[in-house]
Amino acid sequence: MAIPESQLDKWSKQGSVAQSRDTYATVKNMLDNSGSPYYTKSFESFLQGSYANDTNVYRDSDVDVVMRLDSIWYHDAYQLPENQYQAFERAYPSEASYSLPEFKTQVAAWLKQKFNGVTLGSKAIFIPGSGSRRDCDVLVCAQFKYYYLFRSMNDENYAEGICFFLNDGTRIVNFPKQHSDNCTAKHKATSQWFKPTVRIYKNMRNHLIDSNMLSDGIAPSYFIEGMLWNVPADKFGKSYDDTFVATFNFLVNADRSTFKCANGIHPLLQTGSHVSWSPANCQAYLDALRELWNNWH
Repeated sequence: MAIPESQLDKWSKQGSVAQSRDTYATVKNMLDNSGSPYYTKSFESFLQGSYANDTNVYRDSDVDVVMRLDSIWYHDAYQLPENQYQAFERAYPSEASYSLPEFKTQVAAWLKQKFNGVTLGSKAIFIPGSGSRRDCDVLVCAQFKYYYLFRSMNDENYAEGICFFLNDGTRIVNFPKQHSDNCTAKHKATSQWFKPTVRIYKNMRNHLIDSNMLSDGIAPSYFIEGMLWNVPADKFGKSYDDTFVATFNFLVNADRSTFKCANGIHPLLQTGSHVSWSPANCQAYLDALRELWNNWH
């Protein structure tokens, strides 16, 4: 039995907005405070994740904030053709008196002064909620330039992203602003059906986890957004029932190896990647969705 429209409509609704907005405002105000030890450096703080993209559901709790250092930046220019890379090195000689680890240490120390219970995780600084303030993860990172071309400082082409390092030194690169912009563009292209559909897929995932039909961690929200971003706009609309059937049928029949993450840069599916979804996990999620749809009661 298919899932009724009334249930899909319930799952399409956005979760808490006011609490997440207020949490972000509180944390951003503190990160940008002129009394911080890093205030003289160039940096930018901004929201990312489901709250930034309006795809949060009631189960979502953490507010994700990016704290990006711009005084220094990383790049992949060494992958350019040799003559372009040589031109890049001449234009941007390596010289930095301030480092990302130093920035992260100062940000963490500052937040520990201002909030209780702050802890450092492998990726982000965690600020526990208090009262109406929600839990918050602060990702301290640096600007990253993903180069397409470099001939001179006046003739260069790159995508601007972020990068950070795991404890083992692994560098992780991502593009949260492109992800958010592309999801918003998709939402407009689908006459505002995209984001409610993402929330339906996320709530279906949560139901599957609660019903022991899917393991937690198999289908992260970021990849669900990316997966649906690859679905043509004409598959969305009319009703949530029609939208789910059309989008799901497209996904199970498509050549998903060509899919990109919603940032338009990384492949969506790739084994062993920190920034892509395991193809096996994607398939497990789709199989579980089919099972849930066909056996709803």
